[in-house]
Amino acid sequence: MSENTEWYGKKKYQAIVFDLDGTLLNTLEDLRDSVNYGLKSMGMPERSLEEIRRFVGNGVQRLVSLAVPQGTGAEDQEKVFAAFKEHYRVHCNDKTNLYPGIRDLLKELKKREFPMAIVSNKLQEGVDALAEQYFNTYVKVAIGAREGIRKKPAPDSVLEALRLLGVPREQAVFVGDSEVDIATARNAGMDCITVGWGFRTREEQEKAGADCFVNEPGEVLELVYE
Repeated sequence: MSENTEWYGKKKYQAIVFDLDGTLLNTLEDLRDSVNYGLKSMGMPERSLEEIRRFVGNGVQRLVSLAVPQGTGAEDQEKVFAAFKEHYRVHCNDKTNLYPGIRDLLKELKKREFPMAIVSNKLQEGVDALAEQYFNTYVKVAIGAREGIRKKPAPDSVLEALRLLGVPREQAVFVGDSEVDIATARNAGMDCITVGWGFRTREEQEKAGADCFVNEPGEVLELVYE
């Protein structure tokens, strides 16, 4: 996306809410490594990258509950989760990086004065750390999993982000990669743009009801103008 990209016309939306993992950042390898650290700490078998891909989307506690062997008791699950959190707090950014084209997209959206937010089911401390490193010059609001607000696919965190941005949901669009994101946008009464480079296949996305797709970040820009 060049600095001389032409204006597309009238804005279709006044704000953009992004999912984080699988949409802006490829976090899968760090999540796998931290899950496996937790599993190994309890003598449990490790999980592959493909398994972790299938498990992510509903928050890290759910990720761990899917990763432990079937029949694992609540106490042992909690021990794995505690070890995961300890490891991920330190190693959440070892292999994580922006997807190609994301920084250019965010720069262009900021230049065109689109308010932006991040809404994730990742723990708030992880969202804060990654948002500070990668997005602090672009994104005004970053909401993760925390007490007092329901996680996606409930609409609460998205609606809170829009409240902080001062934009009604009818004038905003959600950008994500997973069935959780598609359901979140639906539950919030928002349009949804589904990205093709994240943690889900096109087949999985279509099965979840996605009907508006982009294959490269630059294509998002075209869809936020009429």
